[in-house]
Amino acid sequence: METIILVCFLAYTVLLFAVMWATARRASNDAFFRAGRRSPWYVVAYGMIGASLSGVTFMSVPGGVYSGQFTYLPLVFGYAIGYAVIAWVLLPLYYRLNLTSIYTYLEQRFGNYSEKTGTIFFIISRLLGSALRLYLVVFVLYEFVFRAWGIPFWVPAVVFVAIILLYTFRGGLKTVVWTDTLQTTFLLLAAIITVVAILRQLGLSYGDLMLQASDAGLTRVFDTDITHSKHYLKQIVSGAFITITMTGLDQDMMQKNLTCKTLRDAQKNVLSASLLFILVNVLFLSLGAALLIYAQTTGFALPVNEAGQVVGDKIFPSIAFTLSPLTAVVFVLGMVAAGYSSADGTLTALTTTMCYDFIGFDKRGLSEQQQLKVRRWVHVGFALLFLLVIVAFRPFHTQSLIDTLFDVAGFTYGPLLGLYTFGMFTRLKVRDRWVPVVAVACPVICYILKLNAPVWFNGFHFGFEILLINGLLTFLGLCLIRERKEISK
Repeated sequence: METIILVCFLAYTVLLFAVMWATARRASNDAFFRAGRRSPWYVVAYGMIGASLSGVTFMSVPGGVYSGQFTYLPLVFGYAIGYAVIAWVLLPLYYRLNLTSIYTYLEQRFGNYSEKTGTIFFIISRLLGSALRLYLVVFVLYEFVFRAWGIPFWVPAVVFVAIILLYTFRGGLKTVVWTDTLQTTFLLLAAIITVVAILRQLGLSYGDLMLQASDAGLTRVFDTDITHSKHYLKQIVSGAFITITMTGLDQDMMQKNLTCKTLRDAQKNVLSASLLFILVNVLFLSLGAALLIYAQTTGFALPVNEAGQVVGDKIFPSIAFTLSPLTAVVFVLGMVAAGYSSADGTLTALTTTMCYDFIGFDKRGLSEQQQLKVRRWVHVGFALLFLLVIVAFRPFHTQSLIDTLFDVAGFTYGPLLGLYTFGMFTRLKVRDRWVPVVAVACPVICYILKLNAPVWFNGFHFGFEILLINGLLTFLGLCLIRERKEISK
């Protein structure tokens, strides 16, 4: 089995490099950073699915059905609202200013300290978040495949990062836009093939499966307990603001959208992607229901931790590797696709923000060759940082620590939400030097608030809506450091 998986992995990697070869020939710096702004909108929209679904989502959405049923779905409905805001509010701003790095807006609106603050928050969040997502992909494949061969953990980590570095090294975003379509295809195939395999094994139709899932209480969509973090209204509002911040204010996600030829194309891309994202999440929730019905029907023992609690993130791989060789292979390829898709765009976006917001490609008058040399060193540097985070985290791997680090990474988007809202909807100036203080203080306050909310507010739990509070506090903090004069119209 392991040999078959390795052969399929190598074949997939060869396919990736074939795409790289086709897209990166005679690639310029403009192609690396903006894909020449010639990307077809429908290609970007389809590829956005793979870019949005990390390896964590690939496992946790199906596995989350065990404890949360389909209550993840209202969050996805909120995503669609957020995508509409991106299409009609943020994209017109980015195209009007002809931005390569979206954080250049902060420099134009507030000043140099604000630009650097936004960029640093993005770098910390994306470097930590994407490296951990890639770590989880490497860890799962190591546990299920590479450990049996006695290969040390750092070897597959080096291989994964090296492959991502190599196929993005020349073409950058021009390559990533097209490889994301490949990644999305394999992600979807992994889910579809596994569901079909389970249906055939159990002799059920999809409709029969959903009826059984409903009878088993697995398809509940709306949580109406207002104190719970998954209350449906909290989910919808949170989903909207998660998308606005983690997509609309995220260089990685928006850089792909900004490769479309025109604003209208970019808007079509974003709105189409939002509808596709709902359908894809329904597919993954259906997969979760199928996995649980399979376990109930066949007596398959769900994976548990040392305390005897079911580990949702391990349900998909555990069943995929025992169901059939085909489902094992497609699961591995789906995980690989999720890992690549999450990390390749991030590596390119980190390189872009460093080159434009710190080095100042658009201000220093560097020649094409000088930009090429600097860009390549920056690209390699961030790849090494990715590898360092992945390898260094291995001895400290616990699920609670992973959750904490993801929380920390998520809190960094609140200040971005406050900065952009303040910049777009007021004409006030701020004392630029004080912006970093506000941007650091607000996430710290929100983290303390989230930890103590159950005690302070009679059992109330904050969910993703803490992001909105984080942004609101940042907005109020900017009001406190405002200057009396306003910007000119």
